[in-house]
Amino acid sequence: MKTKLIELFDTTLRDGTQGEAVSLTVRDKIIIAKKLDDFGIDIIEGGWPGSNPRDADFFQKIKKVKLHHAQMCAFGSTARYLNKIETDANLIALLEAETPYVSIFGKTWKFHSEKSLGLTEEQNAELIYKSVKFLNDNGRKVIFDAEHFFDGYKDDPRFAIRMLKSAQDGGADVITLCDTNGGALQHEIKSALEEVKKLIYKPIGIHVHNDGDLAVANSLTAVECGATHVQGTINGVGERCGNANLVSIIPNLLLKMNCKTKKEILLTQLTSLSNSISEIMNLNPNTRAAFVGKSAFAHKGGVHVSAVIKDSRMYEHINPAIVGNAQRVLVSDLSGQSNIKYKAKEFGVDVDEVSEFNKKLVKHIKELEYEGYQFDGAEASFELILRSETNEFTPFFKAIDSRIYTFFDEDRHNKAEAVLKIEVNGEVEHTAAEGDGPVNALDNALRKALMRFYPEIAKIKLVDYKVRVLDEKDATAAKVRVLIESSDGESTWSTVGVSTNIIEASWQALCDGLNYKLFKNSVKERIAF
Repeated sequence: MKTKLIELFDTTLRDGTQGEAVSLTVRDKIIIAKKLDDFGIDIIEGGWPGSNPRDADFFQKIKKVKLHHAQMCAFGSTARYLNKIETDANLIALLEAETPYVSIFGKTWKFHSEKSLGLTEEQNAELIYKSVKFLNDNGRKVIFDAEHFFDGYKDDPRFAIRMLKSAQDGGADVITLCDTNGGALQHEIKSALEEVKKLIYKPIGIHVHNDGDLAVANSLTAVECGATHVQGTINGVGERCGNANLVSIIPNLLLKMNCKTKKEILLTQLTSLSNSISEIMNLNPNTRAAFVGKSAFAHKGGVHVSAVIKDSRMYEHINPAIVGNAQRVLVSDLSGQSNIKYKAKEFGVDVDEVSEFNKKLVKHIKELEYEGYQFDGAEASFELILRSETNEFTPFFKAIDSRIYTFFDEDRHNKAEAVLKIEVNGEVEHTAAEGDGPVNALDNALRKALMRFYPEIAKIKLVDYKVRVLDEKDATAAKVRVLIESSDGESTWSTVGVSTNIIEASWQALCDGLNYKLFKNSVKERIAF
């Protein structure tokens, strides 16, 4: 099979910022542009300089940034009026951005051209031609985005293709077919590409939205049918349901479709790139994202784990290390002895593969999960159970007595107080603390009681707290599961508690969180000596 050369066009900084809850400062955009350049993206669409001051400022500042491979691209539309091409504010702003590439969109759906712009077919074709030619004559490489192309092609294929020809005649370097509404199916992409290839000789690009959850599939179909320029965003961010996700498109192209890119892509940085851009955008990473998600190579069922241990190809379509990810094995009521063996090895615990120990531990874990515990989201609690069974761990403290008082009045004033009696190595510490609620008060009291014995817990912070009602039909008597994520600033760990009493469930998870950190510290101290 002949290798196909693909040009990668990233629009995270433009189309991606149109997504709900996405907002980037100029500094954020510069940081992301550098990351995309390092990764190997060919063209970075930085924004629409004619639409807002922030994008105009970005293009001024990015000129001073040395990019090693990527070329910057400014985005805009065709001119508004046929008789004012050379004075059109949008086109002038594109030139003032001084980017080697510009991308402009024009109407290729007859319905849209007539209803939105009020143009005849001749006027629309001439507007596209003159706008592209103006930019081309001024030394810019022009990428023409055929807006609503696939809807326009279904409605009136002759009109849609005529608009492509106008852009081509004007000197466009790439003709990009856009599924702007994101509703096209793969066979529609294929049939349209086959006709376009017969009439357009310039390189063909694809720009797809994800409203039908097919953006990645449609982009790959377009490449299969002849497209050589692929547009998308990192993590698929974008308006409505988002854009085509380059994080999924790129490894599929390189690993499965015999394609290569102009610059070698560092696929081992893919997961890191995805996570870091989510962080900059202040978005939670999608744990189930293909290739890069935390769950992408996670195995829970005992049969699966048993097979993966023998040869991971049985349940993994690629080696996760290729994209900078890692295999994970979860422990749950679906687990078998293979899960326990895998996790024990991961934690550095030596267990006999055929021992009764494994069977007893599997039985114990399944009983706990039946009661409502969930260890695939609380691996620190699971490790403490495992090390308790191997006699490596005993709790560092014991609660002798605890009392919680909550106060509130009709003016919505409220407070909570926890009184706690803790025993550590035979010594008893009796203390009290207030908090914003009963769980916060209990957490404060526990830390206060332990500080004299274990001052290192001052570094531990509770960073996430989740409560799940397990038996809704039991109303206020239902069991709840509490998941707590803790951090010492260097690492994070999660613990779980279950009870019909939310404070008791929280207490279990809080204690596990502190015990886990104290155990890890004690192991480090033993190794040091």
